[in-house]
Amino acid sequence: MSLNWKEINLILSELDLPGCQIQKAAQSAYDVMGLRVHGKGTTRQLLVSLAPGACRFHETFRAFPKSDRPLRFAEFLNSRIANGRIEAAEQLGNNRVIRILIRRGGERYRLYIRLWSNAANFIVTDDRGTILDAMRRLPGRGETGGVRYAPEEEACREQRSAGEYEVREIPGGGSFNEKIDAWYAERGGGLSLEALREQARRNIGGSVERIGAALEKLREKESEFGAAGRLREYGDIILANLALIKPGDAWLEAEDFFAPEKDSGGGETAGPRPAGEKIRIKLDPKKSPAAQAERYYEQYRKAKKGIADIREEIRAGEAELGELEGRLARLLEETNPLVLAKLLKSGGVKAGPFREQDKKRPGLSFRRGDWLIIVGRDAAENDALLRRHVKGNDLWLHARDFPGSHVFIKQRSGKTVPLEILLDAGNLAVFYSGGRNNGEGDLFYTQVKYLRRAKNSPRGLVIPTQEKNLHIRVDEKRLRELENCRIEKK
Repeated sequence: MSLNWKEINLILSELDLPGCQIQKAAQSAYDVMGLRVHGKGTTRQLLVSLAPGACRFHETFRAFPKSDRPLRFAEFLNSRIANGRIEAAEQLGNNRVIRILIRRGGERYRLYIRLWSNAANFIVTDDRGTILDAMRRLPGRGETGGVRYAPEEEACREQRSAGEYEVREIPGGGSFNEKIDAWYAERGGGLSLEALREQARRNIGGSVERIGAALEKLREKESEFGAAGRLREYGDIILANLALIKPGDAWLEAEDFFAPEKDSGGGETAGPRPAGEKIRIKLDPKKSPAAQAERYYEQYRKAKKGIADIREEIRAGEAELGELEGRLARLLEETNPLVLAKLLKSGGVKAGPFREQDKKRPGLSFRRGDWLIIVGRDAAENDALLRRHVKGNDLWLHARDFPGSHVFIKQRSGKTVPLEILLDAGNLAVFYSGGRNNGEGDLFYTQVKYLRRAKNSPRGLVIPTQEKNLHIRVDEKRLRELENCRIEKK
């Protein structure tokens, strides 16, 4: 539901903003802003939302969440209008554009809040109408720094009929601001609790389903590897019957002295096993009998190692599944839609989006601006990162012709890895490789989805495809800067 012009006028009349002081601006998301104002003996929080389907301006009676890091437009507002006094607040005609005039010291500013669902914006100009900044910088509409913005002229040309809209009946008690705040929190489009909870179920539910399917496959492999002990028994039976095996034999038929004794009911019993129960074991006609036994022992050793890795993956998967289910439960318990929206966008639940992940992740982690670079220091860490901490679109780097670390750049949605971040990761890949003393080196890099494991290969070994090449000269200054960006684990 979008507010009509009569409802905007009612909201402004209830707020009675002239004479109030703007204390602080806070931005919980790129399209949601809070303005804390004080005046007439009370402090209030004004909400400005540019979100599609939830575009609005009114007082909010819910706690406004702090952003995890400073956001550009809030920082700009605090530098210009914090502690400024509101001289006027009105709608321009009936065109759903609010103009707030602010004086701070000898400077005057105009705040324009345009509440059009498909073209909402929050624009700040100087007293002459020159744009200083906008919440959404839209060069195509002429809404960027240095351009003149005069919606007053447009409002005069596009007046609507006064009888076209009426203030709607909103359920609940209190002022119209209170009713609107409650209505949007429960049912108001993309920023309502209902929509946000459904988004939480969809986002986390998909991960839960994916991990559940992976666990099912791992348990099937665990069951297959559970019979690994039988391979060792085959080797023992072969060694016990070397005299029976003739050159070129493809099968050995011998007594299975490992077969458990069956009781009369068909169950297994303890004690000596019966003589005479036979087993057929496949042989390689080209191998000697001793080599035949060693082949089964080697398969047993690989299977035993494999089942240990699989059980570790199952344990990690079950822990991740439990964490996701707990996170979903905490998200669904949140009753403040602004907090819930912030948590969904940041990926965290109150503890912060990265803190817990950073503690659990193996290897070294470096946060450079909004980018995360991860370095595995040995085969075990490389393997653990590949299995549980990186995804298909993340970027992988490795030194060419030298053993060394896997280095990963975590992908950000809709963003291309900047050259500076690629150079950071490249320097780390050379530094944590056998070629570090050369001062330079060649690298492979490709996306994780283009890596494949060779069958029965050592832990952490991968074969890249669709890889590109990068030559790096080690930059000591860059490495020192990266060390200052390293995430400490406590």
